[in-house]
Amino acid sequence: MYKRQEEKLLSIVPKDPRKVYQMRAVINAVADKDSFFEIGKLWGRSMITGLARFDGWPVALIAEDPYFYGGAWTKTSCEKLIRFIDMAQTFHFPVVHLVDCPGFAIGVEHEKESTIRHGVRAMAAVTQATIPWCSMIVRKVFGVAGGGHRPAGRFTARYAWPSGTWGSIPFAGGVEVAYKAEIAAADNPEEKTLQIKRRLESIGLPFRGAEKFIVEEIIDPRETRRYLCDFANLTGTLTKPVESRQQYRP
Repeated sequence: MYKRQEEKLLSIVPKDPRKVYQMRAVINAVADKDSFFEIGKLWGRSMITGLARFDGWPVALIAEDPYFYGGAWTKTSCEKLIRFIDMAQTFHFPVVHLVDCPGFAIGVEHEKESTIRHGVRAMAAVTQATIPWCSMIVRKVFGVAGGGHRPAGRFTARYAWPSGTWGSIPFAGGVEVAYKAEIAAADNPEEKTLQIKRRLESIGLPFRGAEKFIVEEIIDPRETRRYLCDFANLTGTLTKPVESRQQYRP
């Protein structure tokens, strides 16, 4: 049903940002019943890709999986994303992206794999895409990879759940270093640290972004299906086959 609502979406994202949840449960709750067809499930596992239907219309669906690297973009997930977007572009599928991206995966292993180089190619593929695009910010949007959750330089629909949070980098663990002198000079260092964390948390909330029109609207998670069905109904009638073109990528 077009107006189907799933109550579990209200509590599916944990309040603790370090805890994970089942992104596939979110996908199945918002897409048409039993319509999600996953592609490449065992490859690039921090990225979920597949085809789904919304109110009968086919879309290409992308989502980060918090169970693998917290949803961070890895070398293989970037390669997976490139191939999937190129497929969607070739067959003129609109894209729905359920976003929970903490950035690029970091560490020696990922440096050796040239993750950033593959990540730049993935971001180029996203930006070069001309198909309709809708991003639903479920939780994290951090770093350079977070900025690649939608094509830059053109209009795309973008909504956020109240659980959404974004910024240049996650501040967790860095407050004590960045504000070391200020904390040390305080009469109560623990209280000062807590005050700084609360201030930074308020900056990362989606409400400031909505005020500046960074997102179209902050929505009740239970209404996600309705918004995505509206997107699918609009783009399904407007999308027309055109000649696909492969542009240069770094």
